[in-house]
Amino acid sequence: MSLQLGDTVPNFVQDSTEGPIDFYDYAGDNWAVLFSHPSDFTPICTTELGAVAKLKSEFERRGVKVIAVSVDELERHEAWVGDIEETQGTAVNFPILADADRKVANLYDMIHPGADSVATVRSVFIIDPQKKLRLTLTYPAATGRNFQEILRVIDSLQLTDRFKVSTPVDWKQGEDVVILPSVSDEEAKSRFPSGWKTLKPYLRITPQPKETANV
Repeated sequence: MSLQLGDTVPNFVQDSTEGPIDFYDYAGDNWAVLFSHPSDFTPICTTELGAVAKLKSEFERRGVKVIAVSVDELERHEAWVGDIEETQGTAVNFPILADADRKVANLYDMIHPGADSVATVRSVFIIDPQKKLRLTLTYPAATGRNFQEILRVIDSLQLTDRFKVSTPVDWKQGEDVVILPSVSDEEAKSRFPSGWKTLKPYLRITPQPKETANV
């Protein structure tokens, strides 16, 4: 059965470009992004892993550990890293799991036989410090992911975990947010001293709270 939002994600121990990894130990008390790529020595995957490497400081600023996975063997990963560094102009600074036995791919349902019976699809899993699944995204092999969007979602998740708000369409860090309908106007007075604009009783817009989680 596929993992669903709110599920506790399964742990695993698997070899990687940074040695054997116990996923729960690797993530620790941090958020984590686990993302799969279909195959080594492929063009779109090469650009994606380079992009993630360049964004490492952004993930770290949010308290996020990143880890990639594909069903290629460790020796191929190690050879491919040189291509990534040469073509993308950055060192690969996070582990790539060598999942040749498909243990992780099967645990996280990353192989979709209707698309490819062997390679993993482009899956993304955002996992919180309690090891709960908070977001899944699945892209086809030919379409590269937007990792700025993944950062945006992490910002939203961390903000909405800390405050009784939700984030509207196309929201970005620092923009106005929506007060949860479950919060009464009386409670909102103490929670949101900057005030709010009521468009409908269920749609109250307020400035983003200044204190944010891990950002």
